[in-house]
Amino acid sequence: MAKPQLPIYMDNHATTRTDPRVVDAMLPYFSEHFGNAASRMHVFGQYAEQIVKTARQQIAGCIGAEPRELIFTSGATESNNLAIKGVAHQLADRGKHLVTLTTEHRSVLDTCAHLESDGWRVTRVPVQPDGLVELSQLKAALQPDTVLVSIMLANNEIGIIQPIRELCSICHERGILFHTDATQAVGKIPVNVRELEIDLLSFTAHKLYGPKGVGALFIRRQGSRVRLEPLIDGGGHEQGLRSGTLAVPLIVGFAEACRLAASEMPMESVRLLQLRERLWQGLQSKIQHIRLNGAWEPRLPGNLNISLDWVKGESLLLELKDIALSSGSACTSMDSEPSHVLRALGLDEEQADASLRFGLGRFNTSDEVDYAIERVAEVVARLRQLSSAAS
Repeated sequence: MAKPQLPIYMDNHATTRTDPRVVDAMLPYFSEHFGNAASRMHVFGQYAEQIVKTARQQIAGCIGAEPRELIFTSGATESNNLAIKGVAHQLADRGKHLVTLTTEHRSVLDTCAHLESDGWRVTRVPVQPDGLVELSQLKAALQPDTVLVSIMLANNEIGIIQPIRELCSICHERGILFHTDATQAVGKIPVNVRELEIDLLSFTAHKLYGPKGVGALFIRRQGSRVRLEPLIDGGGHEQGLRSGTLAVPLIVGFAEACRLAASEMPMESVRLLQLRERLWQGLQSKIQHIRLNGAWEPRLPGNLNISLDWVKGESLLLELKDIALSSGSACTSMDSEPSHVLRALGLDEEQADASLRFGLGRFNTSDEVDYAIERVAEVVARLRQLSSAAS
């Protein structure tokens, strides 16, 4: 086995390296073409406006949307806030009940909790041990005054892909809007808002090898138009839904990242599935008392989330300084509590605490996977021996 260059990055669900091709596409818009897209009275602003228009078309096409259905934001957290709070406040006269899952990202759960403190009611539907929602449980959660259901397309910790089209159909039969946080899915698996019948969809650039600081919210305009109350006022940018000067270089990078993801997804998905299979088989062959968290399928190609008996995840990460991994969501990594996603699957506190999340991505190699197998096995054996000696 050839030793790869260290340290190795395998935390691509937290963020991805910006693809060098994306960086190259962005560079001219920091210095040469630096105009404000809202300054239409001179050539600098007009050029920036045209570039944003072209980028919007590219990004919208990545999810099967129309350009006018895309609102630029600072990232998926803002998109989730705008979608959920925007619908809740716009439709408050129709009802003040929201539905989500126990395994959602904190930017959804905390947004719902904020609305709950302001008088809305929130039902958090549990998932099955494999991480999937039971359709009958979602149906049972819906009430006459439910105005929005928010369920993520692919989970950020266990990679489980929910049956979004079926969930949308259940909601639409009752006249309820459906929002999905597709942050982990866009660019990794095919996502088409028309085929899935989604009303609102959040995603961001930095999860698909684009820059940090820019994201988007898809808001359906075809048929019965979805209306939102804005979170940010001042200037009326983005159809009045998100005021603020557009980050042209970041938007250009977002578009290039989407273009690359769309063109390379078929081959990249196959390669990542092969790497994931290699990683899982290798870990199983060298480590006893190891379990997969969540169903094997449907799962994101590059995701592997495991629990290891008699080892703490934090201790593993401290020992594995040459491999960047996660023991939970990066957005809550400062939290000492075990992953709420793993607890929702039925794992006890000790099992959830003994978890590792591998996020394989575009720049990972088979040599890196082989190295990770050997290193994790070595560290687990040593930590278990120390734990046994201490007891």
